[in-house]
Amino acid sequence: MALTGLFLCVFLIAHLAGNLQLLDMSPEGRLKFNAYAKFMTTFPLVKAVSYLLYFSILFHAFDGLLLATQNRKARPVRYAYEKAGANSTWYSRRMALLGTLVLVFLIIHMRSFWYEMHWGAIGVDADGNKDLFAVVEAAFGKAWYVGLYVVMMGVLAFHLMHGFQSAFQSLGLNHPRYMPLVKNVGVFFAVVVPVLFALIPVWMFFFNA
Repeated sequence: MALTGLFLCVFLIAHLAGNLQLLDMSPEGRLKFNAYAKFMTTFPLVKAVSYLLYFSILFHAFDGLLLATQNRKARPVRYAYEKAGANSTWYSRRMALLGTLVLVFLIIHMRSFWYEMHWGAIGVDADGNKDLFAVVEAAFGKAWYVGLYVVMMGVLAFHLMHGFQSAFQSLGLNHPRYMPLVKNVGVFFAVVVPVLFALIPVWMFFFNA
């Protein structure tokens, strides 16, 4: 869980760096994004890493649900008196639910863009590349999709808030001297990355309004 979780965090940074190009909606920016999309789907090394990414997503999701099930079976009867909020945050106790919501959204997200890029009947731009920018622009022109995207970035933020620091603890890297720094970095990562992701559809929606 820890290793796949941290790998997915690295992927989020790389994915965000590429997607921020969508903020440039000029003709040149559109061509650059489509060229980037082609590179990410055809370059051999990137394609090889993508298989590791798919495996990590499935393994992380399956293992998370398995651990949640085992924890519930280990304590089938709740304590007579339990004050969970005194010892943990609500999102740390709902990691399985948050993760499941993120997985469902990821499936929707991949169907909207990843599937279309590979097998969808989309047009080409002036450079002859598949016009994925137009697909993204159409999706982010819908208020309901933008709203769903923003809400799910909030869900992702809470999932990362606990998951980032717990990954280091699971790996035994929880030295008292370094954990405060890890927690601060984790909070920064959990807030900034989802906010920047959410900025993209909001920007594109109002830019086209």
